[in-house]
Amino acid sequence: MRRDHPHSALRRVMSGRVRARRASGILAIFCVIHSLSGCSLESEKPDLALDTPGKYRAPHGPSDAAVPKLDWWRGFHSRELVALIEDTQAHNFDIAVAVAQIRQADAQVMIDGAPLFPAINLLGSGSVSQSSSTGGGKGGGGGGGTSHLYSSSLSASYVLDFWGKNQSLLAADEENAAASRYNREVVTLTAITTVAATYFNILGAQDRLRILRRDVEDSTHILDLIMQQFSAGTVSQVNVAQQQALVATLRASIPPVEQGLEQNMAALSVLVGRAPERFKARGGSMMQVTIPRVTPGLPSELLNQRPDLRQAEAFLSAANYNVHAARAAFFPNIQLTAETGFQSAALRTLFGPGAWFYTAAASLTQPVFDGFLLEGQLQKQLSLREQLLQTYRRDVLSAFSDVERALIALEQTSLEEKYLREAVLASQMAFYLSEQQLREGTVNLVTLLQTEQTLFQNEDALVLVQLARLLAGVSLFQALGGGWSPPDKVASAAPTAH
Repeated sequence: MRRDHPHSALRRVMSGRVRARRASGILAIFCVIHSLSGCSLESEKPDLALDTPGKYRAPHGPSDAAVPKLDWWRGFHSRELVALIEDTQAHNFDIAVAVAQIRQADAQVMIDGAPLFPAINLLGSGSVSQSSSTGGGKGGGGGGGTSHLYSSSLSASYVLDFWGKNQSLLAADEENAAASRYNREVVTLTAITTVAATYFNILGAQDRLRILRRDVEDSTHILDLIMQQFSAGTVSQVNVAQQQALVATLRASIPPVEQGLEQNMAALSVLVGRAPERFKARGGSMMQVTIPRVTPGLPSELLNQRPDLRQAEAFLSAANYNVHAARAAFFPNIQLTAETGFQSAALRTLFGPGAWFYTAAASLTQPVFDGFLLEGQLQKQLSLREQLLQTYRRDVLSAFSDVERALIALEQTSLEEKYLREAVLASQMAFYLSEQQLREGTVNLVTLLQTEQTLFQNEDALVLVQLARLLAGVSLFQALGGGWSPPDKVASAAPTAH
C-alpha cells in the first residue's frame, strides 16, 4: 500500500482548513446580507403619523366604557328587527360575495406560497423512431431500422429565495387575505345597519301615514262643521275654500309617504335575500322601539374596533411587502434543478442496472438591463404604498368624524324630540279648544286654520325627528364598529400558509 509523505498530508489538511475558512467566511457574508435584506423591510415601514385625539367632544358616558355588544341590534327591543338581521346574516348576497372573496384570497396565498417549496414531477415517456431505408453508400443502398427509447424519471427544481422576494409576496397575499376577512366584517356591518335603517324608515312611514290619515279625518270633520255654518250663513265661501285646500293638501301628502314605504319594503327584501313579491314586513310604530345606550370609549380604541380601519391597515402592510419584493427582484435569481431516473432502448431492461441516470444543475440569473422594467415596478409599488398610507390616514380621521357626528346627532335629536313633544301637546290643546269654540260659533276661522296647520306640522315633525334619532343611534353603532372584535372574529381565521 502506498503511503503519503507526512508533509504532503499536512499540506492537504491545512489546505482543507483554509478552504473551509474561506467557505465559512463567504457563507457568513451571505448570511449577513440575507439577514440585512430581511430586516430592511421593518425599517422601510412608513410613519403613520396619526392625529389621535384623547377623547370625543360629545361623549355619552365615561371614556373607558366598553364597546357595543356583538348583537347590539337586540337593544332596540324589536323582535322583527332581530329576525330580519338574522335573515340578512344568513342570506344576504353581498355577504356571500365577501365570503367567496375570502376563498379567492386564501387560494392566492397557496399560489404565491408554492415557489417556496421545490417542484417535483414524475415523468414517463416512450418513443419509436424509424430511420430512412435509403443510404449514401457506394451501392446506393442502405438499411433502415426501428429504434425504441423508454424512460422514467423524477425531476425537481427549486428557486432559492435568498433575498426574500417570494416570502414577501406570500406575506403580501396573507395580508390581503386578512383584508378580505375584514372586508367581510365591513360588508356584514353595512348590511346590518342598512337593514336597521331601512326598517326604521318603514316604521317612520307607517307612523306618518297614521298621523296623516287621522289629520285628514279631523280636518274633514272641521270642514263639515264649516259647511254647516256656511249653510247657516255665518261663514263665507273663503273659509270653506281654505279648509278644503287644507284637506286636499293633507290627502296629497299621503301618496309620497306610501311610495317611500313600499320602496323601503322592496329594498329590505333584497337585503334579506328575498324577492319583493314574496316579502312583507309587519312593521309597527317607532314608539315601540327604544334606543340602547352606548358610550364611544376612547378614540384610540377605534383603530381596533372598526374593521374598515383594520382592512386599510392590512392593505398598507401588503403594499409594504410588495415594495420589498420589488426591491428583491434586482438581486440574482438562483435556481437548482435535478433529475434522476431510468432510460433504456428496451422496455424489459428499463429498470436494469445500467439504465439509471441523473443530472444536477445550478443556475444564477442577474438582471443587467431590462429597459427599466424593474425600476418601474419598484416605483409603482412605492407610489401605491404612499397612496394606501394617505388613504389609511384619511379613513382614520373620517372614523373619528363619524363618531363625533353620530354623537352630536343623537344628542341634538334627543333635545329636538323633547321640545317637539311639548309643542305637539300645546298644539293639540289649542286645536281642541278651537274646535270647541267653532262648535259654539265664537272662534275666528283664520285662527282655527292656523291651529290646525301648526298641529299637523308639529306631529309630522315629531315623527321625523324620532326617525332621525333612531337613525343617529344606528349610525353611532356603525361608526363604533358595531361591537366587532378582531381577536374573536378575524385573527383566529387568518391564513397560516407559509
